Amino acid sequence: MLMKKILVFALMLSCLGLSAKVYNVRDFGAKGDGQHIDSPAINAAIEAAAADGGGVVLLPKGGVYMSYSIRMKDNITLRIEEDAVLKAAKPTMEQGYDVAEPNEWDAYQDFGHSHWKNSLIWGIGLKNLKFEGKGTIDGTDALSRGLGRQGRVAEANKGIALKNCKNVTIKDLSFLLCGHFALLLTGVDNLVIDNVLADTNRDAFDIDCCANVKITNCVVNSLNDDAIVLKSSYGLGWPKATENVLIKNCHVSGYDPGTVYYGTYETNITAAPDRDGPTGRIKFGTESNGGFKNITIKNCTFKRCRGLALETVDGAPMENIRISNIVMDDIWNSPIYIRVGDRMRGPKELPASYARDIKISNVKVTNCDTRYALLIVGLPGNPVEDVTLKNISIQYKGGLTKQDVIEQKGANSFFFGRNNGYPEPSAHGIQPAWGLSMQHARNITFKNVTMELMEPDEREKIYLKDVENFVWE
Repeated sequence: MLMKKILVFALMLSCLGLSAKVYNVRDFGAKGDGQHIDSPAINAAIEAAAADGGGVVLLPKGGVYMSYSIRMKDNITLRIEEDAVLKAAKPTMEQGYDVAEPNEWDAYQDFGHSHWKNSLIWGIGLKNLKFEGKGTIDGTDALSRGLGRQGRVAEANKGIALKNCKNVTIKDLSFLLCGHFALLLTGVDNLVIDNVLADTNRDAFDIDCCANVKITNCVVNSLNDDAIVLKSSYGLGWPKATENVLIKNCHVSGYDPGTVYYGTYETNITAAPDRDGPTGRIKFGTESNGGFKNITIKNCTFKRCRGLALETVDGAPMENIRISNIVMDDIWNSPIYIRVGDRMRGPKELPASYARDIKISNVKVTNCDTRYALLIVGLPGNPVEDVTLKNISIQYKGGLTKQDVIEQKGANSFFFGRNNGYPEPSAHGIQPAWGLSMQHARNITFKNVTMELMEPDEREKIYLKDVENFVWE
């Protein structure tokens, strides 16, 4: 049923713009010379197309179109042709990007998740949008890596930001160093992202409170933050689930920013800002007020990044998760991390988080950090439950001693960190086991799961605490 719904939406979206009128931004005054500010011309073309009921706004090949905020309208296809660049311009004292709009719910998620207008491209409450072409959206010189709450209204920190939109396709484009988010898509239903290259400085794809989503054939590099991340924040003012999602045939990594785009794949930077190695992974959470339901991830690869992370910590369900055919290499923390936490950043009436009905199969991990093991961590009286791991092989680096566990700083005696803290494998400290570490879990089944060491390790293979009905076949 999930696949059928997604395919119907994909077919519907693929039909958008096939016979639509084309509005060339050069006809509206765009220069494309890399110096002139072209966003007034681009916005004029969008307004003209919208007045005619919609159409294709074209950035023709060969131009570098310097821009501030571009404001989308219903039924618009923004087409950036091959060898064309939409480049975020540096703000000046006289001009810059649109102001971050007020959001009465901004206390419940990070600043970047609470605002959309402070972006290179934005749209709110729209339908039938398409972003396409083989060109590039480039934020190298202008998009901030993540603004605080200082209110610097002339700056932008997102490539594309959409809120409460329907029927959206993003296809064939490249995103280069696009700030806090290359894509922030919040409350976007019927979404297709296909054949996109994103090589950016912070989060690449943030899919937040979205339904009926298909992400396929994408290459995503993000050393400093997550590559493809599903969230369900309170940014809309209510807890909307992210559900009916397919992520397929995607490659995520944590090479130096920009080096995948240019094809050099450099490894000079060895840690994200949290000092715990490259990030660049597929993750659920941390913002998790609405929950994650009916999620399928398959045929994906992880390289030089962190492992798969499934987290719900802010009062939301995580259930009916299916993950298969995953290959990971050079993994810098837990290969698989499943966490129910009690951070509860949200209104007081939210229920407790829970995780259940999770199946992960056919996963091969090589050259994996052994400090944190494979982690499954619930809460007292609220365990992670009904999880099956099947046909999993993990090759850990090893090389640690029992003294490494004793001497670590900040970890408590249970090796599982604070239940109300930020969920990250490193927050739990070096584990007393090198292979599997599990606490507050029930009905966990391992079938054909193998773990091996590249170097000897003094710790035990398995550490369990408050685990009920664990079967390793």
